[in-house]
Amino acid sequence: EVQLVESGGGLVQAGGSLRLSCAASGFTFDDYAIGWFRQAPGKEREGVSCIRTNNGNTVYVGSVKGRFTISSDNAKNTVYLQMNSLKPEDTAVYYCAASRSAYGCVRDGMDYWGKGTLVTVSS
Repeated sequence: EVQLVESGGGLVQAGGSLRLSCAASGFTFDDYAIGWFRQAPGKEREGVSCIRTNNGNTVYVGSVKGRFTISSDNAKNTVYLQMNSLKPEDTAVYYCAASRSAYGCVRDGMDYWGKGTLVTVSS
């Protein structure tokens, strides 16, 4: 059974940090790109960051560059999202997802999704 389980969300003040984890199981981790997406109330789900687990290549949406860092521990089948200098506009449910596509982390092309973890940033 394929599972992606997010953890690490919570309430933090603006300027603070959180580290999200995405634990994967049930598929060959190294064959997939793993992405973090987020969805704020009333907004569409957007891509935040993506990592190709076979070579470590990463991409970020412009609004988080320099603040968020994605990484993977292939021995643990886990992807992390270190979030620093958090802003109220980062408040959202954060989801991790996996894609075997050569196109990487395309929102509508992901193969598997987790259930999400809520991040709330207070001002």
